[in-house]
Amino acid sequence: IEKFGYGLLSTCSKVQGTTVNMSAEIEEVMVEPKKVGRKRAASSNVDNAMEVEYRGIAGEKTQNAPAKKKQRSAVDVRKVPVPAHRYTPLKENWLKIFTPIVENLQLQVRFNLKSRNVEIRSSSETPDIANLQKAADFVRAFVYGFEVEDALALLRLDNLFIETFEIKDVKTLRGEHLSRAIGRLAGKGGRTKFTIENVTKTRIVLADSKIHILGSYQNIQVAMKAVCNLILGSPPSKVYGQLRNVASRMGERL
Repeated sequence: IEKFGYGLLSTCSKVQGTTVNMSAEIEEVMVEPKKVGRKRAASSNVDNAMEVEYRGIAGEKTQNAPAKKKQRSAVDVRKVPVPAHRYTPLKENWLKIFTPIVENLQLQVRFNLKSRNVEIRSSSETPDIANLQKAADFVRAFVYGFEVEDALALLRLDNLFIETFEIKDVKTLRGEHLSRAIGRLAGKGGRTKFTIENVTKTRIVLADSKIHILGSYQNIQVAMKAVCNLILGSPPSKVYGQLRNVASRMGERL
């Protein structure tokens, strides 16, 4: 067998390498389809992956999203939420609120019935962008409980502010103690509150346990000191004496 095989190989080698070429072609035919199949399978997976990445679950990519955000941010808007107990006063005084914002400040205003917000935005005719914040403060002052005539001072003057705090920020009171503190702040028929307002040239709103003060910075500090003394338990007569001293000092400065 060995001689026969050797002789076969020797005879095959004489035919100009045809047998060797045939064996090589057989090997290539046997190997290449497997390689091509792997490449095709890999390429098909890559194509599928690329399609999944491009299309995604929701479909094609949205290239217009950044443009929408830029358009929204181009218009400045202020939103003032309105509580339920201020709907009726807002409806009755809407003309007084609407007129100065549109005619004097050249802004656009509306009341959104769904979100219950007063929305104020600038327009192309707005002379100063600071008017937007003035209008928002004006509407917020009315929502807090100030009269429209008092809140209009925020539009006319630049050095007016609104300070808001609660009784529990000064002293933790509950039940009847809280009721007595509110009574000391208001006084009989509102006399104590009116006295503090007239002396300090401010406006005060007592909304349950919240206190809103409208005025200049220095006058707000004086009014807050008197209110805090009443909350802490000082008698109104002592607070009146302190207010007289403050009023005399303020008159000397003027």
